[in-house]
Amino acid sequence: MTNWDDIRYFLTLARAGSISAASRQLGVNHSTVSRRIQALESRHGVRLFDRTQTGYEMTEAASHIYDVALVLEEQNLKLERQLFANDKRLEGRVCMTMPNDLLNHLLMPSIAGFKKEQPNITLDLLVAKGVRNLANREADIAIRFTPEPPDYLVGREVCKMQMALYGHPSLLGQEKVKLIVWGDEKDTPQWASSFNNAEIALRVDDLYSMYLAVKAGIGIARMPCWLPDSINDSRVQCLEVDSEKPGWGIWLLSHVDLKNTARVKACKDYFWQALTEHKTLFEGRFK
Repeated sequence: MTNWDDIRYFLTLARAGSISAASRQLGVNHSTVSRRIQALESRHGVRLFDRTQTGYEMTEAASHIYDVALVLEEQNLKLERQLFANDKRLEGRVCMTMPNDLLNHLLMPSIAGFKKEQPNITLDLLVAKGVRNLANREADIAIRFTPEPPDYLVGREVCKMQMALYGHPSLLGQEKVKLIVWGDEKDTPQWASSFNNAEIALRVDDLYSMYLAVKAGIGIARMPCWLPDSINDSRVQCLEVDSEKPGWGIWLLSHVDLKNTARVKACKDYFWQALTEHKTLFEGRFK
């Protein structure tokens, strides 16, 4: 019988396309991945990957078992979630994911408060960029800024997230308006249509970097109110609150299978209260 770990290594390499990328995802060294794949191939007398100039590609034999491996993966994940769902202990690990700016500027004191209240629950925080897959147990709880979460997640929306235009006082009254926009915005954004003479001065892919650019006087940016309002620096002034109804909300979520897990429930209850204490910031009502 094939070990599930062998299937896990096979799927990771198939998705990653290289031994080095697979080893990083699995948290093992390069040689371990190579050895496990070679052992799987030798045990069954079949070659699963061809090594090319661009990486590792599945052979025809591997393609035939790939879909079956995906089913096994989902069944294994479901088994893990069901076991975790029935854990009634207020101890052990809970993995939370959230935007790094939210943690660093608002929620770190709440993390400290939770640890005092629940010292036997160990929090693993994932705050790097990218959305974690809760179905794959990449995290147990997510705090997300999203218009609408996927159906397989359960939770509540704290509130809608208000946006506004922010700028350095030195920019007010200038003839040409400089804009700071997101990295994927190639053209002048719609929110700048009220300015007669505007041009993009800077593109960024990080909210706090956008805030710092505004603070440095590089240009005007459209940001969610909670970040600049929570810092409350006079060099970053709110120029105009969006009149459009906010579409994105702040959600506290977990996988539906984990709704009765004791430590997940305790964690969600605590951080729901922590988030609701900041509603005035999220809704742009701080000032």
